[in-house]
Amino acid sequence: MAKLIIDGQEVDVPPEYTLLQACEAAGAEIPRFCFHERLSIAGNCRMCLVELKGSPKPVASCAWAVRDCRPGPNGETPVVNTKSLMVKKAREGVMEFLLINHPLDCPICDQGGECDLQDQAMAYGMDKSRYVENKRAVEDKYIGPLVKTIMTRCIHCTRCVRFATEVAGVPELGAIGRGEDMEITTYLEHAMKSELQGNVIDLCPVGALTSKPYAFQARPWELIKTESIDVMDAVGSNIRVDTRGREVLRILPRTNENVNEEWISDKTRFVWDGLRTQRLDKPYIRENGKLRIATWSEAFAAIAARVKRAGPDKTGAILGDLVSTEEAFAIKDLMTRLGSANIDCRQDGAALDPSLGRASYLFNATIAGIEEADGLMIIGANPRREAPVLNARIRKRWRAGDFKIGVIGEQADLSYDYTYLGAGPETLATFADHKEAKLQKQIWLIGQGVLARPDGAALLSMVAKAAVSAGALKDGWNGFSVLHTAAGRVGALDVGAVPGKGGKTAAEMAKKKALDVVFLLGADEIEIEPGAFIVYMGTHGDRGAHRADVILPGAAYTEKSAIYVNTEGRPQLANRGAFPPGDAREDWAILRALSDVMGVKLPYDSLADLRRSLVAAHPHIGKLDQIVPADAGDVKKLASLGGKTEKTPFKSPVSDFYLTNPIARASATMAECSALAAGKAREAAE
Repeated sequence: MAKLIIDGQEVDVPPEYTLLQACEAAGAEIPRFCFHERLSIAGNCRMCLVELKGSPKPVASCAWAVRDCRPGPNGETPVVNTKSLMVKKAREGVMEFLLINHPLDCPICDQGGECDLQDQAMAYGMDKSRYVENKRAVEDKYIGPLVKTIMTRCIHCTRCVRFATEVAGVPELGAIGRGEDMEITTYLEHAMKSELQGNVIDLCPVGALTSKPYAFQARPWELIKTESIDVMDAVGSNIRVDTRGREVLRILPRTNENVNEEWISDKTRFVWDGLRTQRLDKPYIRENGKLRIATWSEAFAAIAARVKRAGPDKTGAILGDLVSTEEAFAIKDLMTRLGSANIDCRQDGAALDPSLGRASYLFNATIAGIEEADGLMIIGANPRREAPVLNARIRKRWRAGDFKIGVIGEQADLSYDYTYLGAGPETLATFADHKEAKLQKQIWLIGQGVLARPDGAALLSMVAKAAVSAGALKDGWNGFSVLHTAAGRVGALDVGAVPGKGGKTAAEMAKKKALDVVFLLGADEIEIEPGAFIVYMGTHGDRGAHRADVILPGAAYTEKSAIYVNTEGRPQLANRGAFPPGDAREDWAILRALSDVMGVKLPYDSLADLRRSLVAAHPHIGKLDQIVPADAGDVKKLASLGGKTEKTPFKSPVSDFYLTNPIARASATMAECSALAAGKAREAAE
């Protein structure tokens, strides 16, 4: 540790700290525009100037290391002042320079109210400028349908450039020109390709980069802010939902170092317009081939009559990808009370089974654990499309160096270098009896492209065998890691929403005349063959609603309080930000009311009662934001199962990142992004 005297207070800080970090550790507030904790140091803006005793001029605290501070002539401790007259004058001078060309846009700027430049101008701005020359104007750039540019406001802090290059791994932004002619641009003015590009909106300290879909929608002080959890993938990114009245107007990231740091994907950030279009807001019943609006009583009576006629063996339920843990528990309870073993949360047919132990379907190495790993094998997955935030974490570890990455499956641009080993099971088989690798902490990342195949169970066992042989399981480390794509999958597996003894899987239930009544709880990604009476509980008029005989309108993830368990097995609480439209209700409440009509009343009248029952049956789900480690012995048992595999190459289940669920498919913004991405893919192919 190194000693410093900051504003008269002696502090001990690590020598690798910058002066800015040391000053903040001492409780001093340092203004900054270009410095960001997760990006490299640029030292562009000079707003963080401090006085270092012995230095002839102020120093940029973000770029000056503590170890570079020299002691006084008699070995005195280095002295730093952050509040002296010299510092105040220097910062006021920097602010005056920054505002020479900045337009007076605050009344019409979307950054107004949460703008770093506004805030710091209040502290260090002058009431008049000494510069009377014409202000410089810069042409706005087109960088895609998500980020709006007003480049005259740009102060050249280069945060966006560093983010695109370092975090996103898509080095498309940069500076051209010098001095007064310098501009931040994409060179050829094409749309950015990154799935994380929306994060530059949060990083921009002025109004140069703002949200295009949110433009002129609201002011920050008009919005009600609710902490929630994202369901667009299985990472469980922490988000903040901003609402005005009944409408969600934007979604922003919340910092959680163990999950998403402070980034979110573009789908997470911009899908909110899909929450208000194509919504189901009334119950419907199909009569003479056409759907008509019905009352809840009519809908429940029709369902109860059909279930009674069908009997338990001919009744089943398929759970969708966005189902919360409470809903999965409630529908499992309902099916049990009806006497039906036909329930499945794996609508894609993934070969995951809770009876094999939690370690067989969790990302056991944890998301934060990626930074501790020294080797990664990606099997049948494209993390950049399936979990962009997790992919950014992999890239972060790769940039730190000494990290071996191998890929078996599709050869895709993952934003980092890797060794391509092969396309399918034949390559994987060569690792089944591999000698132990000279690595301390390996991760074997298994994608749904491996599991959602007829030979998925055999492949899962083969990966487990390879991981055990290569030494991925050691004391305190379990590198066997399943990457899920569905936000509700782990929670549903935890509560046992899979077929019971003699029960049918989702694929079997979907076959012609396999069942008489099928409940689809937000299940839109599976095709049910004609013959069954379909009850669809969901939010949007998507695929599931199109083939339903009865539609029961549910609540979207921003409209209910719910627990979601992410891919690493971390239960997290999503809070309600808005209310469902029209007559729509929360799914657990629909199931509770329906059970009463069917004569198998569920024993909980409130969400609190339901949660008590859930936690009593599955205690680990009650430990919010904590990961209860799974037994590594389950992976060793899984390795011994074996099975016959096919030769088909692995393929990622996510072909279109922007349209993976009903909410995204209802979003005009996501449709535009999808069309743009498809056009780029065609250009690349040509």
